[in-house]
Order: sequence, then C-alpha cells, then structure tokens
Amino acid sequence: MENKKQFLADCMILAVTFSWGVSYYMMDLSLNEMGTFTLNAYRFGVAFLVSIILLRKKLNNISIDTIKYGALIGIIVTVMYTLATEAVKYTNLTNIGFLIALNVIITPTLEYILTKTKPSKKLFIVLIICFTGIVLMTLKENFSINKETFLGDFLCILCAFACSVQLILVDRAVRKENVKALHLGIFQMGFTGLFFTILAFGFESPALPVAKSVWISVIFLSLVCTGIAFIAQSIAQQYTTASHAGIMFSFEPVFAAIAAFLLAGEVLSTRGYLGGGLMFISILIMETNIEKLFKKAV
Repeated sequence: MENKKQFLADCMILAVTFSWGVSYYMMDLSLNEMGTFTLNAYRFGVAFLVSIILLRKKLNNISIDTIKYGALIGIIVTVMYTLATEAVKYTNLTNIGFLIALNVIITPTLEYILTKTKPSKKLFIVLIICFTGIVLMTLKENFSINKETFLGDFLCILCAFACSVQLILVDRAVRKENVKALHLGIFQMGFTGLFFTILAFGFESPALPVAKSVWISVIFLSLVCTGIAFIAQSIAQQYTTASHAGIMFSFEPVFAAIAAFLLAGEVLSTRGYLGGGLMFISILIMETNIEKLFKKAV
C-alpha cells in the first residue's frame, strides 16, 4: 500500500512537471506585454484567489506553522520564479528546462549537508545518468559554455538551487502534524502573489493583457502551472521523499524541449535527444524495483 501511494505521488509530481515544462513557452509569450514581476503577480495572485474560492470549506484550523512556512517558502518561490522568468529573456526555452533540472543534483546534496544522510546507491547512479543527460543537452559540441546564452543559463542554475531549497522546505513542512499540505500549498501561493504584487508596483507598471494569446498564457500559468501544480506538489510530497521528487522534476527539461519544438520551433541536436533519452532512463530506474524484477526473472 505504501509503495502504491508513493507511485501515485510520483505520478502526480510528473504531471506537475509536465505543466511546468510547457510553462516556459507561455512565459515567453506573456513577457511580450508585461514585466517579470507583473506576470508572476497575476500568476500567483489569480491562482491563490481561485484556490480560496474553490477550497474555502477546507480552510479551517490553519496552524501558525503553516502560515510561517507559507511565508518562508513564498520568499524562496519569489526568488525562484524571478530567476526563471528573467532567464527566458536571455536564453532559449530548451536550455531553461535543462539547466533548472540541475536541482536533481543539488537536492540530495543539500539533504546530505543538512541531515548527514547519505543517498542510496540507486539514487547515486540515477544522479550520474541525469547529470550526463543534462550535459549532453546544454553544452556545445566541444562541451564549452555558450557565451550567447551565458547570463540566462547562469540565472537558471541559481533557480535550480532555489528550487532545491523549496523542495526540502516543503518536505520538512508537510511532515509536521499541524501542517496540512493543502493549506501550505495555498498559503505559499498567497504569499508569493503578495510579494510579486509589491515588486510589480514598486518596479513596474502593472496592466491587464491585451493579446488573446497572452490572456490564454496567463490563465494557463495561473490555474494549471501554479494553482493546481503547487497544491498537488504539497500533497504528493507527503508520500514521497525530496530526493525522489527531485528526480521526478528532472523530467521537466524533456517536456520543455517537446513544448519548445512543437510550439516555438526549437530543434534539438542528436546529442540533445540522447541526453533526453538518458534522463528518461533515469526516471524508469528510479521508479522500478530492479531487484524485484531480477528475482521474478530468476
């Protein structure tokens, strides 16, 4: 039963990852009419309001710890989405998905530093495969850094670190008895929306979208990629580990590459597709009980 819950949780996280893979293209469209802070203020503000309206009956007995964690995680998410959105301006959509996936390496490293718990051998192998895939997908043929996209790529790496911090904080929070995952998911959106709104009015001139495509993008980002995704992530992480979640999120660049190809016309090199294949293999390894399969075969 426990394995089944973890499998379902991982599937939920994978669905969240798919929506985030598509989100980079939507962010690129939206930035044609609005700034980084304004876009994310709409994104998190709308998601928070819709969640409050639809789930208001479940918002009772909210603990102080939930609010504290919501505010703290909201700060991290604000930093994370500022970096990711700014990166869209300076690098291609495919690179963004791949470099942010570096959190798959950073998350277990931070966990080891904080808890002194060494990762399993299986996880270590998966991390190596994921890292190899990321290298193949992001660097040039001679494995050198692309100077044209360096700033955007650097912002993505910083975002990956922030994402790892957020994963670990959510993992810690939802394991507390007085912190409900649903409440945490909603409050982190609320605080993030508040922080972005303050930044938008402080540094930009907020306005409503004009183009239909931008309206659709903002709505998709708000409801699917933010509202549903953040709540689903908080709930799912009750039944899986931060390292496991990090591995599932590593599949985001593959979805981002598919969206970039189908929607923005970006094409991967042969090395890029090879890297994507390696990342897919790493997901299968993580989700499959290899020892059990071998026993059945014998």
